[in-house]
Amino acid sequence: MDNRWIGYLPTPIKKRLEGRINLQVIIANMGWLFFDRILRMGLGLFVGVWVARYLGPEQFGSLNFAIAYVAIFGALSTLGLDGIVVKYVVREPELKFEILSSAFLLRLLSGTLAFIGASTLIFFLRPLDFQFQLMIAIIAFGMIIQSFDIIDLYFQALVKSKYTVIAKNGAFVVSALYRVILILYKAPLLAFAIASLIEIVVGSAGLIVFYVRRHEIIQWRPKVITIKTLLAESWPAILSGLAIMIYMRIDQVMLASMRDNREVGLYSVALRFSEIWYFLPMIIISSVMPSLTNAKQESEQLYIHRLQHMFNALVKFAYVIIIPMTFLSTFLVSGLYGKLYSGAGGILAIHIWSALFVFLGVGMSPWLLNEGLLKLSLAITLSGALLNIILNIFLIPKFGGMGAASATLITQMMTSFVANALIPRLRLIFWMQVRAIVSPFYYKRRLE
Repeated sequence: MDNRWIGYLPTPIKKRLEGRINLQVIIANMGWLFFDRILRMGLGLFVGVWVARYLGPEQFGSLNFAIAYVAIFGALSTLGLDGIVVKYVVREPELKFEILSSAFLLRLLSGTLAFIGASTLIFFLRPLDFQFQLMIAIIAFGMIIQSFDIIDLYFQALVKSKYTVIAKNGAFVVSALYRVILILYKAPLLAFAIASLIEIVVGSAGLIVFYVRRHEIIQWRPKVITIKTLLAESWPAILSGLAIMIYMRIDQVMLASMRDNREVGLYSVALRFSEIWYFLPMIIISSVMPSLTNAKQESEQLYIHRLQHMFNALVKFAYVIIIPMTFLSTFLVSGLYGKLYSGAGGILAIHIWSALFVFLGVGMSPWLLNEGLLKLSLAITLSGALLNIILNIFLIPKFGGMGAASATLITQMMTSFVANALIPRLRLIFWMQVRAIVSPFYYKRRLE
């Protein structure tokens, strides 16, 4: 492993990392993922603000409504395979080509079906809006191309996310430049939908290039028995992923139906500030997942220690984001997006607290996967989706975007935290979460 980067660190940190190869690999991988998101946050914020100002709340809301609608179908197209593929490649590296090819075939078929479903249903929901139908079809086609994200899972299993970062960042920069050109040439709304597809196509091409430099695609040999194994284990995650996407995106769909596209535009701006931080738990989990899987096989005590450290880290990051954002929400929104979007400040002040429970919820995923509790997770998540819809029905008509934000906060708190206290098999996780929330700096044992 190339660990020359350690030489640039302060001496106290360098001494703590010396000889701890596993931790060095995790930190290096997290570094690449942080670089990815920092670039996206910087460039994405600049271009995103420009796009929002150019389109205005009404058209910006329409675009985000289309993205949210497709995202619900996108949850089906992934088949909940991400963590499962990483787990099997780590456990059985000799079968990696069989696992990857079988997962790719599944994703290709599911992506195609999701594309057909999304494009067909919108004809019935909006029969007279041809431009919106075409916008949905363009964005939804990306679900087919995203089948190649299976390659990203392979790099995750190797804890070598730098290849994914380079590929996806290159695609993001191309897409951002395309959006800038659209603004300069005063392009119509439909052209901005194409930007999402361009990013997916270029990113997938980059993943393929990095993969074929190490392996040959012709080594992929999908097997029926492997496909059946993946499906048998993933079906709870499929429904769980769909339920999660429903209560993360149904608010925008319901806002458009019960209020208007302008309210969706304000809500979408608040979500940009709130959900932009959701990459942090994903980075931490994707980087420590192989380590946790190995610890589970080695020692239950070591496994628990690493889980607690992970929860502590998640909560630390959450507090650093949530507390200042709560007080600066209106100032930030108005300063960046202009007075037309000032109504998004109050929405953000509520919605940002969902991040705490999102972080804790994501942190549960290694435990649920390693303990074989995906069916239990599914039941909780489905209940959460139903709760979120019910809350939106009552809160959106009266409070609009602030009602939708409140519904999201309550749902995340119930499904990612409160439910763990009520279910005996999850009570250990609940007390880990409590320990992290109350005092994330208290647990002193080192992550070995």
